[in-house]
Amino acid sequence: MGMNLVQAWGQAKKRLEAAGLSGPVIDARLLVEAAADATRTDIVTDPYRPLTPEQEAKLEDYLARRVKREPVSHILGRKGFWKIMLRVTRDVLTPRPDTETVVEVALRDFPENAPWSILDLGVGSGAILLALLAERPAAKGLGIDASEEALAVARDNAAALGLAGRTALLRGDWTAGLADAAFDLVVSNPPYIATDVLETLEPEVKDYEPRLALEGGPDGLDAYRILAPEILRVLKPGGRFAVEIGYDQKEAVEALFRAAGAEDVRTIRDLADRDRVVAGAKKALGN
Repeated sequence: MGMNLVQAWGQAKKRLEAAGLSGPVIDARLLVEAAADATRTDIVTDPYRPLTPEQEAKLEDYLARRVKREPVSHILGRKGFWKIMLRVTRDVLTPRPDTETVVEVALRDFPENAPWSILDLGVGSGAILLALLAERPAAKGLGIDASEEALAVARDNAAALGLAGRTALLRGDWTAGLADAAFDLVVSNPPYIATDVLETLEPEVKDYEPRLALEGGPDGLDAYRILAPEILRVLKPGGRFAVEIGYDQKEAVEALFRAAGAEDVRTIRDLADRDRVVAGAKKALGN
């Protein structure tokens, strides 16, 4: 006799717990929902609904992959971020709640109907840029990435969200070829993990996520040394920026932006109370 929804969830939890995985309750529920074509509400209101043999086989495949430390986002091919759902592959970073802090900070000084131009450097899946465009219907954005595979994922996400008409995506080397004073807002989640730290990360990151989007050089600051002066160059006078940082990089990244001429440089903490985003502005004309 086959399993029902609540049995499948319970057995999945036990299997993931036995494998030593963190967050087994949520992971198990997400995998059961996807395999059984069910919702969270279904598990509560119709817990004895049986799984078909095909659904049981799919769940078994999902669990076997998760036990090997493949991220749930890769298994399911999607991940929620801010208020949007994104397609995710091994060619892009899995969007994380920490990065939502960039969106939150950027929106604070972004009038709802302002026709701002946004630049997202290292756009990846499009998470930050598309979340901002979804919140600001008069804005337009340009996302740049060195990976054509990542850009393909971002294009799919922009189309799925109905944002392709306000989104341009280009392969490039950071700001190379961009005009001076072209954008109202620049955002970025650049690679910031020091090279020798990469191998100490959990397998879900070091074995499945693109190294290009993770490795920030010997001290993790290589990208910021390039980005600080370049972000100030491409910002319009009075324009703003917000960049994600590692938890221990506040002083170094703030110093790089101040040296580049940024004003109002500050660091914002994430929901875990760790330094997460350095933000600031380019000097306005007449100041």
